[in-house]
Amino acid sequence: MRSTAFARRGRRSERRPFTRLSPLLYLGGEVLLFALLVLAPVQAAESPRLVTVGGDVTEIAYALGAGDQVVAADTSSVYPAAAAALPKVGYQRQLAAEGVLALTPTLVLVSDEAGPPTTLAQLRDAGMRVEVIEGDDSQQGAAQKVRRIAAQLHREAAGEALISAMQTSLAAAADERARAKTAPRVLFIYARGAGTVMVAGRTTPADAMITLAGARNAIEEFDGFKPLTAAAVVAAQPDVVLMLSRGVDSLGGAAAIWTQPGLAQTPAAAVHRLVTMDDLYLLGFGPRLGEAVRDLARQLHPELAAAP
Repeated sequence: MRSTAFARRGRRSERRPFTRLSPLLYLGGEVLLFALLVLAPVQAAESPRLVTVGGDVTEIAYALGAGDQVVAADTSSVYPAAAAALPKVGYQRQLAAEGVLALTPTLVLVSDEAGPPTTLAQLRDAGMRVEVIEGDDSQQGAAQKVRRIAAQLHREAAGEALISAMQTSLAAAADERARAKTAPRVLFIYARGAGTVMVAGRTTPADAMITLAGARNAIEEFDGFKPLTAAAVVAAQPDVVLMLSRGVDSLGGAAAIWTQPGLAQTPAAAVHRLVTMDDLYLLGFGPRLGEAVRDLARQLHPELAAAP
């Protein structure tokens, strides 16, 4: 009898550990399920997959310290070097929804020039979060873009620090520009090959930069861009021609610029005074705005370039 009872107790004792552990195993499963359902989305929210469209938008995202979250950008996003090396989703005004959707981003930040509208609508219809970053071509507009992007990335403190740095560099550029003794007439020519050659009037990014640099836009008769014509160029009589570097290359180099209609009859042609700058640097109105204004002012005002 004793041996039988002992055997029964032994069998019960063998089963007991499993009986006592089973609630723990059940609880462990509950904890694992909680982690999968709750903590994983939190991690995803903390590390978003960004697609940025627009060179200025991409540059600001990197300047805010979010570059490691950007998985792709558009072809205008060439700065910094890390952005230039990203996979591309096409040109910002000619986006295709399929390329963006394939990247499964959690957030798409686009400039107010991005499109076509049907593509943005397709992305939203697919459940994708698309935020348009607006900001006019001014100092205030640049700060607005930074604040908007910083808010979307939950980096508000970094945004304010970046704006402060921009304002400091713009103030320094203004102080230097105040020493200029000239106010040249500047003709901005936008070119993308011989078939696309236009001049910039008022209310354009080029007009804003020329003004910030302490010069005058040679075209005052109209707003926006219009095709270059000999009559308009001769009437403008520019002292300087301002162009984007890629635009000069698309026409065959600096020597080819002076063969454009009407340019041979201008003061600028008499001394071959051509100023070229990188596209995004000159017209991006992004984090490097102050430096771009300073560099443009120095090229438009020889007395500033010669100063210590």
